[in-house]
Order: sequence, then structure tokens, then C-alpha cells
Amino acid sequence: MRYTSGTIESLIEEFAKLPGIGRKTAQRLAMHILHERRPEVEKLATALIDVKDKVTRCTVCQNITDLGTDPCTICTAQGRDRTVICVVESPTEVLAFEKTGHYKGLYHVLHGVISPLDGVGPDDIKVRELIVRIRPDHEQGVKEVVLALNPTVEGETTSLYISKLLKPLGINVTRIARGIPVGAELEFIDEATLARAMEGRSAI
Repeated sequence: MRYTSGTIESLIEEFAKLPGIGRKTAQRLAMHILHERRPEVEKLATALIDVKDKVTRCTVCQNITDLGTDPCTICTAQGRDRTVICVVESPTEVLAFEKTGHYKGLYHVLHGVISPLDGVGPDDIKVRELIVRIRPDHEQGVKEVVLALNPTVEGETTSLYISKLLKPLGINVTRIARGIPVGAELEFIDEATLARAMEGRSAI
């Protein structure tokens, strides 16, 4: 179904470009905007523009931050363990780790993974910036790098590449454990996950 309003159709088309948004959802969003009060719509429009105008990357960890807040609030936070850096693919993973409340070290965001088939090499992600932070003459004094990349072929390739770069520097390179999620039933777990869970078993 097409609306008689070209303006509504244009808004639907823009919403439908967003990840995970189909046409039906885009239609609902557009109609919601149509019936929302103007001040609320203006706040949404301002927030969208601000994301493009006021958000940048931290020059230390490459995580997202606001202009004027560089280094970011995590890099400058008191009480964080500055000898440990957790390497992740995107800012989304930083949020996930922070929600747990358990990790108290620093982060480094690669903004991608090595993927030769997609034309993405080591120079296209933030590996060089990571090495700078870990050099022996750097004031931070990093002792451990935790590789927390997704368990895909590209993630594994990137982890192996970074590990080979860091080990000659005398850095302890570790990776997050992979296994069975809490609440899952073993019969529904795939073989690779079960194998990793068995390999990563620990004493209780």
C-alpha cells in the first residue's frame, strides 16, 4: 500500500533503510511521527543531527565520545585498571561489557575486523592505534590485552593477527572464554560451542 502523501512515503523509505526495519515497521514509525506533537518531533530531529555533528572518536581508545570530551569518560575514569585493555570490534561491545559491571579495565575499539573478501585489511581498522598504546615506552604500562572479538572467521583472523603483533612485546594476550550461555539446554547447543566449553572448563 502506498500513501497518497509523498512526504509520508519519503519518511517511510528513510525509516526502511535502517537495520532491522521492514516496510511495515517503517509505516508505523512514520505514522507515529505524524501524530506526535511538534516539540517531540523537533527533539528527535535535533538528536539525529547532533549525532552527526557532536559525536567523535576518543583519540585514545577509539570509542565514541562527544566533542569536547576527549579522552572519553572511560579512559579518564579514576579507579580503572590501566594495565589491562579489552579489544572489541565496535562501541556496541563496550556497552555490553559495561552493563555487566565486572570488567574494570580499559578498552580499544577496532571499528571492524580483518576481512580480505570485503577488502578490509589491518590498515583499515584501528590496530596501529592499539600498538601505540602498548609499546614498552608508553606511559600506560599495559600488561594484558584481552581479545573479545566475535567468534567468526573474520574475528578469529583478527585475533590471531593482533596476538602475533603483541606477543613479541612481552604482553600477556588472552581471550574471553566461550561456552554455553546461562539457562541454555545442552541438547540445543551446537558442536563447536560445546567443544569450546569443554576446552575452557575450570575448577569449581
